[in-house]
Amino acid sequence: MMKKTVYLLLCAMVFSFVNTVKADEGMWIPMLIGKNYEQMKKQGFKLTAKDLYNANGSSLKDAIVHFGGFCTGEIVSDKGLIFTNHHCGYDAIASNSTAQNNILDNGFYAKNYGEEKPIDGLFVRFLQRMEDVTAQVNEATKGLKGAEKASKMLEVFNTISKAAVTGPTIEANVKDFYKSNQFILFVYERFDDIRLVGAPPQNIGKYGGDTDNWEWPRQTGDFSVFRVYAAKNNAPAKYAADNVPYKPKKFLPVSIKGVKNGDFSIVYGYPGRTDRYLTSYGVDLATEKVSPTIVKLRDIRLKAWKAEMDKSVETRLKLSSKYANIANYWKYYIGQTEQLKRLKVAESKRKDEKAFTEWAAQKTEFAGLMEQYDQIYKSIDPISVQRTYINEGFLASAWVPNAISIGRAWNAMDQKKGDDAFAAQVKGGVDKTLATYQETYNETADKKIFAQILASFYNDVPVKSQPKFFSEIAEKYWTGNPEATFQKYADYLWENSNFIKPEKLKMFMASNPSLDAIKNDPGYKYAVNLYPADYVKTNFGSVVADFESKKEELDNLYLKAILEKNAGKIMYPDANSTMRLSYGNVQDYSPKDGIVYKTTTTIDGVMQKYIPGDSEFDLPANLIENYNKKNFGQYGNDGTLTVGFITNNDITGGNSGSPVINGKGELIGLAFDGNWEAMSGDIAFDKQFKRTICVDVRYVLWCIDVLGGAKNLIDELELRK
Repeated sequence: MMKKTVYLLLCAMVFSFVNTVKADEGMWIPMLIGKNYEQMKKQGFKLTAKDLYNANGSSLKDAIVHFGGFCTGEIVSDKGLIFTNHHCGYDAIASNSTAQNNILDNGFYAKNYGEEKPIDGLFVRFLQRMEDVTAQVNEATKGLKGAEKASKMLEVFNTISKAAVTGPTIEANVKDFYKSNQFILFVYERFDDIRLVGAPPQNIGKYGGDTDNWEWPRQTGDFSVFRVYAAKNNAPAKYAADNVPYKPKKFLPVSIKGVKNGDFSIVYGYPGRTDRYLTSYGVDLATEKVSPTIVKLRDIRLKAWKAEMDKSVETRLKLSSKYANIANYWKYYIGQTEQLKRLKVAESKRKDEKAFTEWAAQKTEFAGLMEQYDQIYKSIDPISVQRTYINEGFLASAWVPNAISIGRAWNAMDQKKGDDAFAAQVKGGVDKTLATYQETYNETADKKIFAQILASFYNDVPVKSQPKFFSEIAEKYWTGNPEATFQKYADYLWENSNFIKPEKLKMFMASNPSLDAIKNDPGYKYAVNLYPADYVKTNFGSVVADFESKKEELDNLYLKAILEKNAGKIMYPDANSTMRLSYGNVQDYSPKDGIVYKTTTTIDGVMQKYIPGDSEFDLPANLIENYNKKNFGQYGNDGTLTVGFITNNDITGGNSGSPVINGKGELIGLAFDGNWEAMSGDIAFDKQFKRTICVDVRYVLWCIDVLGGAKNLIDELELRK
């Protein structure tokens, strides 16, 4: 690991330095961080291991929240104030925006509690404790295999979790690690009254758009501000007007000292999912078949939505959240495939697997593992593209899963005739689904997406491999080419189905239709073929189920072998949406010969990229005005203002909004992205190029204070100078 280095102002020394530094790999379980503590101290951590995680007292983990189940946030005041990313709060911001009160474009900062906006359905969870329950799970499943073992495992998980739930706001679950070779119980306290407090205009919060996404240098002010509310006794409660700001066990002080190359850094949050023990067979399948198909299908959606979004502000606001969600990982899959190939990850894994096979040959339990992987991947390869089309293609049209769920709900009501309470519950759920659907329905884009995805499927999948229902549609509506054929079919459905146009669907459901009326609807007749489990069973037989079952068995055995082969070494498990921390340093890097990327970007770079009126690089007038005046307040340094910085911490999706913390336990920034050169990271961590892109907390505070005029929020913080 890196030692403290005197940073000389000589190009040759800088170039030499950046080429010897390696990124810090590992998403570590906080409960077990003691194993890494000595290394953390060497790199610059000043606190104790208990300051990181303490189940019996307050620690940094108590200032970290699982934000909505999809991002991370941090508590930054004794009044429950949360910082997270702009893209994590994007849906809450967009859904509270109208053409008349466009807070997405114009920004918003509450000047008092009364102005803070409740967000229906948003929640945060605080981790209370972790407990290793491996012995209990293994004892209960001893001697079992396959489906019987899986069923028993779920039963044990439920039993352990249920015993840990001590009240209505406590949640618990058991997660597996190392492909079900270790099991840990997580117990959370959930808060459901979360309110939007502030957000910059999106031409700050999303500055650079898709062009700069996953890229460094970066100048994006990717932050938003929320608050946790509780009942007057500080307990979790559903939204109520008389709820009060939550008093947390711990909040993070905020450092405005700034960062420099080599500074220690921690990223503490909820990384979503990695698959770093994936075999070379899995890498080949992803890069050659699955990822390119995902990119192609997402591209169809993005182009159709963008064409409509450019027509009016109202349409852009309606579709912006959907567009942002799809666009983020559209570019991700492009970058991941490119970097996996550039870094020759499959080839490297094959080399490691050869060495593993030689070692495993002496172990009866593990011998022949790679040959078995080879066999199961050969079985799934011929249907991998068709399989990818299910979720990324056929179910991408929102009306399709809606029709499936409504049909199933009506079927369930038919089975429970006379149960008025059940019927009311079902109809309430349907009404909620319809309201959500109507919010983002766009006839022109939705019809175009539907027709183009079907045409794409026809072109990508050999006719002999196409499902019967699809072949019948193609034959019935054939007009000389796939594009015209499926456009004709789309036109037919849009005019004749009750399930597509929102107003027509609302009228249809209001008429309390019979089950027969639903089953005879042409849209439902199409959709019912696409329920994932039924589609797979009908078109692939047991191939998919057999593959998944066998892969799960092999993965479990493979990780057991890896742990045995590496006995004595500290190994971290794959990310699985549980609390983790990674440690490292603020660190520059050289992406290619002759180029060195510095650790920080400034507002000067923001202005250099500025393009008036551009959808990605426009800027608010008051940012330009304050820049020209050099009005940076207490947040500036050397006549400018730092906007972003990079570290070599290990992160993945779900870490968005995670606090970047210095060696003293102070907040210095918010993690929000990875870099293009290391987008292989979810499958293969690159020690040379991996960087975490962070928004500097000083830029966050400047936007809130100077641009937003929300001094009330700054006053809540504990600033460290």
